Amino acid sequence: MHVNVMKRSGKLEPVNLDKIHRVITWAAEGLENVSVSQVELQSHIQLYEGMKTSDIQAIIIKTAADLISEETPDYQYMAARLAIFHLRKLAYGQFESPHLYDQVKKLVELNKYDAKLLEDYTHEEFDLMNKHIDHWRDMNFTYAAVNQMQGKYLVQNRVTGQIYETPQMLYMLVSACLFSKHERSTRLQYVLDFYDAISQFKISLPTPIMAGVRTPTRQFSSCVLIDTDDSLDSINASASAIVKYVSQRAGIGINAGKIRALGSEIRGGEALHTGCIPFYKYFQTAVKSCSQGGVRGGAATLFYPLWHLEVESLLVLKNNRGVEDNRIRHLDYGVQINKLMYQRLIEQKEITLFSPSDVPGLYDAFFADQAEFERLYIAGEANPRIRKKKIKATELFSLLMQERAQTGRIYIQNVDHCNTHSAFNPKLAPIKQSNLCMEITLPTKPLQHIFDEEGEIALCTLSAFNLGAIDSLDELKHLTFLIVSALDHLLDYQNYPLKAAEIPAKARRSLGVGVINFAYYLAKNKVRYSDGSANKLTHQTFEAIQYYLLNASNRLAKEKSACAYFHETNYAQGLLPIDHYKKNIDEFAHFPLQHDWETLRKDIQQYGLRNSTLSAIMPSETSSQIANATNGIEPPRGLVSIKQSKDGVLKQVVPEITRLGNQYELLWQMPDNRGYLEICAIIQKFIDQSISANTNYDPVRFSEQKVPMQTLMADLLIAYKYGLKTLYYHNTRDHSEQKASHAMEADECESGACKI
Repeated sequence: MHVNVMKRSGKLEPVNLDKIHRVITWAAEGLENVSVSQVELQSHIQLYEGMKTSDIQAIIIKTAADLISEETPDYQYMAARLAIFHLRKLAYGQFESPHLYDQVKKLVELNKYDAKLLEDYTHEEFDLMNKHIDHWRDMNFTYAAVNQMQGKYLVQNRVTGQIYETPQMLYMLVSACLFSKHERSTRLQYVLDFYDAISQFKISLPTPIMAGVRTPTRQFSSCVLIDTDDSLDSINASASAIVKYVSQRAGIGINAGKIRALGSEIRGGEALHTGCIPFYKYFQTAVKSCSQGGVRGGAATLFYPLWHLEVESLLVLKNNRGVEDNRIRHLDYGVQINKLMYQRLIEQKEITLFSPSDVPGLYDAFFADQAEFERLYIAGEANPRIRKKKIKATELFSLLMQERAQTGRIYIQNVDHCNTHSAFNPKLAPIKQSNLCMEITLPTKPLQHIFDEEGEIALCTLSAFNLGAIDSLDELKHLTFLIVSALDHLLDYQNYPLKAAEIPAKARRSLGVGVINFAYYLAKNKVRYSDGSANKLTHQTFEAIQYYLLNASNRLAKEKSACAYFHETNYAQGLLPIDHYKKNIDEFAHFPLQHDWETLRKDIQQYGLRNSTLSAIMPSETSSQIANATNGIEPPRGLVSIKQSKDGVLKQVVPEITRLGNQYELLWQMPDNRGYLEICAIIQKFIDQSISANTNYDPVRFSEQKVPMQTLMADLLIAYKYGLKTLYYHNTRDHSEQKASHAMEADECESGACKI
């Protein structure tokens, strides 16, 4: 039968089955346990007159992807090669990539690339970049990676679906943009070195950078922290700031705990206050107002203190029961706790609830001065003129943990640890809140109006090291300087919608560098999360990471000067993370330090740091898939995970499954949370911001298949005892979705914005 197919140009020509066979054979070259004939047989292509060649390719790609399994993991590379072949045709109309200069010139004319690229670099420099670029690195991607690249990162028209570039173009141009203002004599070498580090997956970049750098939109901070005061002007200014940043791909943290409680006096009793809920609804509307350019939807975590007078109503805001009037389900919530609250729980006493407006100084002391908070709190309890409500601590914490368990997304912020084990001096720059994904701890000040330059919106720019791609911790010396230099340049390269963000961002220069592929790193080193065998390796690894990051920032400070607000950090007082960590960690991680911290301390005191913060451990769902890495520091749920995302269902196989499959400790194999929480505590010893740490529960391990409240409370107290600043998701195993070694995983953070 003679059948004509339609090429991308619209031209009809006879179907060439031999050509299809040659492409599939090419995609299978050098791979183990993949079969060309099986892909051809299972694709069941029903040819018809005028069928598009792109549809034929899509069927073949999906067929290869469907064959990915524990036994046949290399189909993920076969499907990826077929997808890259398809992608090249979509972007360039041919398999061969154009010259880098021609690509940039064309896309600048289409207003898809930043026109400054052509001003900043000469044709000769583009020639050298083009000579260095290695398009065959595209063949190192897995199918899940290509799919995520195409869905979230590559420059495209999101209305028509037109793709304009391929991954290596993205990597080289991100590098060129970030180092465009670097010292001219060494600039090109930095561009090429950084390109090699990100295209070979040694360094992982966050979504805003991957999707945005090289385009005319210049806002790349992953995390935005917005603090609101107890006034209409401040609340309105916060809502406006939320809209501006959600529209530019950022994840939002909103600190709204200072808003006075329902029934409080307004204007000396002229009116009664409507309380927190109407204003929290207002923030939800602001968050959901923009779709972030089709990359993802807006998302935010809103923070309030456990002792707020309205807390019993606030804790259930995400609950599915109730009516719309008393629920706000499309925000996540961070509940702020400190030592006094935990003491009341342990001693089975009462917690007194106040409206922040009724006890002057209490709210600010909650973050800046724990002794002063306790003094004001106890005085408030004894003052009969102050409105208050008493509740048993066990009852309040039980409600908190019940809602955390049921929704999975009521998070914990230990505000005292955020300030006592901090990069910042709490007297000068207290930490009040975290961000969307609970790993950023930076100072904020409420906006009084939208043009307020005294308020402070905190921004953090993220990145991560791929521990699985690093052969030795010594490599970190070079990689840390590359990433700190690149992200520091980005702070000056990007635009700022608001002065309240720009002024402190440039003065603090806060970075958050974390890790991906930790589970693979442990498997490769034959150690486990749950039994303490990974503790020493974890200690050595994160000591090296923080030491080299600080060294890199100190080196930059020598070259360029310390950041303007360096005096507000603990580093300025000669204090390092190793000085003020929670000493309870020594119970299970009393290991000698490997690096020369005393010389570093002297160098920091002499020259300062270019960046107020340098580290944070973030979720990394999408970027881990790009690098074929396990997610952040998390144990995988299965050797093959079926990732459910907005782009469909994707299978991801753990690295080196054939050789190391039995070395991985999977999430639901872990007997409890203790070993994981201890590892998080060791990491927190060195990290100067926080960790997106999750708690995980398998109900079948407990009688009546119900996790006891006692277990939830014990984990909360362990996390506090060992100095964890924040807790992120509460995951409960859903046995209805378990299939052998496969596991379903949602695209974790609703926005993914602060993940990398």
